[in-house]
Amino acid sequence: MRQVDPQFIKGPTQEVMKAALQAYVERTNAGDAPGLVALFAPDAVIEDPVGSPPKSGADIAAWFAASVAFDARITPIGPPRGSHADEAALAFYVEFTPPDSPRLRIHSLDVCRFNAKGLITSLRAYWGPQDIEPVTT
Repeated sequence: MRQVDPQFIKGPTQEVMKAALQAYVERTNAGDAPGLVALFAPDAVIEDPVGSPPKSGADIAAWFAASVAFDARITPIGPPRGSHADEAALAFYVEFTPPDSPRLRIHSLDVCRFNAKGLITSLRAYWGPQDIEPVTT
């Protein structure tokens, strides 16, 4: 297995990025919208799902407030995964109840980029129309 020279790895450590993704799960499940916003850099951009209009600034805080209002709950499919750079990923499903809708489940893979302080600068969520289903249990 080829090793990557540590001098070429810039940004936060794998442990910092994975801990941030774990905090993302915990704060979502606790309904902690301000805590979720605190995981993101001030200039962060969220594209959830990929292909939708990006969210930044105050839109991120409003989006997390809506997630809390919709009783969002994340269940990871496995542990967060790192990289040889400044990105990490998490596969999970999220359940939530939008207004005037039954409870839904989305199967997603979120890829996040981090700055040197360990804050998320970019979140891109990979899921499509076929990855949404009603919760039946």
